Formats: sequence, structure tokens, C-alpha cells
Amino acid sequence: MIWLIVCAVIVLVGFVAFFGAPYVPSQKKYIRRAFDHFGIGPSDTVVDIGSGDGVVLRVAATYGALAVGYEIHPVLVVISRMLSRRNPRITTRLTNAWHAALPDSTTFVYAFSVSRDEEKLTKLVQREANRLGRPLKLLCLGSPFGARTADETFEAYYLYIFQPLQLKKA
Repeated sequence: MIWLIVCAVIVLVGFVAFFGAPYVPSQKKYIRRAFDHFGIGPSDTVVDIGSGDGVVLRVAATYGALAVGYEIHPVLVVISRMLSRRNPRITTRLTNAWHAALPDSTTFVYAFSVSRDEEKLTKLVQREANRLGRPLKLLCLGSPFGARTADETFEAYYLYIFQPLQLKKA
């Protein structure tokens, strides 16, 4: 029985490592400084791509924002839901963000920036800005994008603003 559990954990961790970014816990003090700097508030909906244990969601909720986490690791989803269970402003979804629509109220997308996911993340946010017909802000922690210049930087955070593109009708 223990052998099956160990094998399941190994397969699950391998699956998540292959399809998602590594789990790197965020520190509240840095998130707060970034949210103060970029003006997160009650009119915002913050979506965290790869929300892990939900610390970014909980900080966003303290600013009055709605907070939605997308996470593919079931154990981290359970932990996030347990730690956030008393806050109705927080939702954690067990889903692959690359294939999901963001909530219509989304204003900020937050992500730990991994260079291998730059293209996917850019396509996701641009697709959603186009669908919603309004700008979306992407706030990345970590490395800057190689193919795009940040609209603003603060400490280790990079803000990218995606304008909706006008699609030509045939």
C-alpha cells in the first residue's frame, strides 16, 4: 500500500513538473510591496496562474480584490482551499490555465515567470484581452520576458499591459 502511495506521488510530481512551473512559495512582504506599488484594490480581480498554496490569493483578498487561483497540482489546491476556506473573495481551481478562460472581471494576471512558459503566458493573456475587449495587466515575478519589454518594473516584478487587438473581419 505504501509503495502505491509513493509511486502515485512520484508520478504526480513528475506530471506537474513537466506541465507546470516548479512550486516556489511566494513571500507575503514582497507581494504586498508589489501590490502597493501597482495599486491592487477592491475593483480588481487577480488571477494567479500556478497559485500553489494560495499566498498571492490571500494577500490580494486583503486588498479587497477578488482572487482566483489556477493550479494543476491537486495537493496544492487542497492546501490553498484549506488555508483560504474562510474568505469568500478567494477561489482556487484545479485546472490547467493554458486551456481555461479567465473570469470576465479579471484585471491582473499574476505569474511566477519561467522563460519556458513565456510564449504560453503571452498567448493566454493576449487571447483574454482580445476576448474581454479591454486591457489586461500581467504581473510577473522573476525573470523578464525576452521577446517583450516590460511596461513597468518594480524590484523583481515586471508589469506587462496587453491591449486588445482588433481582428479584421473577412
